[in-house]
Amino acid sequence: MDLEEAYQVVGEFGRHQKRMITILVLLQIYMACQSMLIILVGAVTLNKFVLNFVYSSIFERKPVFLTGLFFEVLFGYGTALAPSYEIFAVSRLLVGMMNGGMALVCFVLTQEYVGKSYWAMTGTLTNMTFAVGITLFAALGYYVRPWRNLATAANCPGLLLFLLCVTLPESPRWLYSRGHTEKAEDILQDFAVRNGKGRIPVKLRRTVSTSAPDAASPGVFQLVTHPILRWRTVVLMYVWYACSLVYYGLTLSAGEDKGNRYLSVAMYGLVELPAYPLCMYFINKQWAGRRKSMSNFLAFAGISCLLTMFVPESGSLLSATSLALVGKLMVSAAFNIVYVYTSELYPTVIRNAGLGVCSMSCRVGGILAPFVPSMKSLHTSMPFMVFCLSGISAACLGLLLPETLNKPAAETLDELSSPTYQRILKPQVNMSMTEL
Repeated sequence: MDLEEAYQVVGEFGRHQKRMITILVLLQIYMACQSMLIILVGAVTLNKFVLNFVYSSIFERKPVFLTGLFFEVLFGYGTALAPSYEIFAVSRLLVGMMNGGMALVCFVLTQEYVGKSYWAMTGTLTNMTFAVGITLFAALGYYVRPWRNLATAANCPGLLLFLLCVTLPESPRWLYSRGHTEKAEDILQDFAVRNGKGRIPVKLRRTVSTSAPDAASPGVFQLVTHPILRWRTVVLMYVWYACSLVYYGLTLSAGEDKGNRYLSVAMYGLVELPAYPLCMYFINKQWAGRRKSMSNFLAFAGISCLLTMFVPESGSLLSATSLALVGKLMVSAAFNIVYVYTSELYPTVIRNAGLGVCSMSCRVGGILAPFVPSMKSLHTSMPFMVFCLSGISAACLGLLLPETLNKPAAETLDELSSPTYQRILKPQVNMSMTEL
């Protein structure tokens, strides 16, 4: 049987997978607190590059994930105990590096533990919980004012979550894509037992590409040399960059809003919540799907930012602040879709590498986001003009990508290049070119 058939036999989203996903989803609250700490503490945002390459290499998912989480908790306590600003800044840099890379693998695991038909749900739930974490952190910051106490309180749940994550298995999809078929079968059989289905024999079909466990794993360079992955990666990198620039640009502006800073941070978290039911509705409809939904949400985010230039800054229902919140809702929806969509566009064997490179591009947008508001010195409308153009241009480029709704997920590069797989996606590629 193939991998998707095996998931249907052992349970695509059984009670055991629900427990594992719950742990990974709760971890998003911790990561959100670490990401937003800098806004209430008041230092300059630091972002991350290095570990995305580590997380996208020949290494297994679980060990690298646990290593990143362990050091994030460790460096988080370093923030709370920092005796000087220099050590504080270094600790936040290291937390950011661990947070960015570890969050990437966390998202991939929520996808690979379940059947493909549940990827949109688990991915959306993961991102939605991150938004909940932003809101909860605003409440925590309101009641815990001393910054050292706030840093400690925000970091403590990470220790418990680390102990829970130790119990998680390796990704059976990753094992299968690397040729460790027997190990993947053992984990899937364990899924069946823990899902209450008994010890069901699972025998995965062996293919030429997965029969050599010791073969070199496809790496980052495949994203450049592979003819199909090359253009996908270029488009996705820009889409991720634009999503991050607009998302974090609008989120970080919460710290600059006049009035109650804690309420502003909470609002910028709460406004995301309606985005996720919208995502779930549209991306599973045949007439919308992943590609059109992502592009439309990005376009509407850009238009919302454009309209802020023609209304009062505040004081009315239709104000720049309210339109900025609408823009945050729209780009949150697009950001959620691009996570799910990217996972489906890359084969399992190189999924971490693809997501890692896209996340690298995403971090560039996150780094530039805090500096965009300074463009007000040129003209008050410049920051929102940048957000507008970024959103609309990414929406247009996104239409170049193929639709993945109800399409099979490739496990290996051989499957991605197979004529059968290409025939399935080719009509969508032609359609996207025509529509663009």
